[in-house]
Amino acid sequence: MKTLITATAAVLLTVPVLAAAPADAAGTDVRRSGSCSGSTDWKIKAGPDDGRIGVEAEIDSNRVGQTWRWRLRHDGDLADSGRSVTRAPSGSFSVDRRTGNSPGRDTFTFRATNRATGETCVARVSL
Repeated sequence: MKTLITATAAVLLTVPVLAAAPADAAGTDVRRSGSCSGSTDWKIKAGPDDGRIGVEAEIDSNRVGQTWRWRLRHDGDLADSGRSVTRAPSGSFSVDRRTGNSPGRDTFTFRATNRATGETCVARVSL
């Protein structure tokens, strides 16, 4: 009988952990990557974050000190914009934001332009 109680307790203690795991799992993130109009590369990732959506975009030119202007759009609406400078050691910058979670599919577009060279990056991800 003691073995049955111990086994039942072990199962009951395990179930809440398994039920909670998917909400925090990194496996629910959607990731995309690609090339810009020149030699620069981009990456974008979006995923659930405490009832909101976390979005991270990275521009990697392998050149330190470049200034890029960028815009992040959520379902076509401007979510944020700014200017970033690529930093050592990798010659990249990243933008990390949290947005609301719209009903249905959420689409994010991150556009960055190096005004000195004219290079443009456009990254899109949907979840």
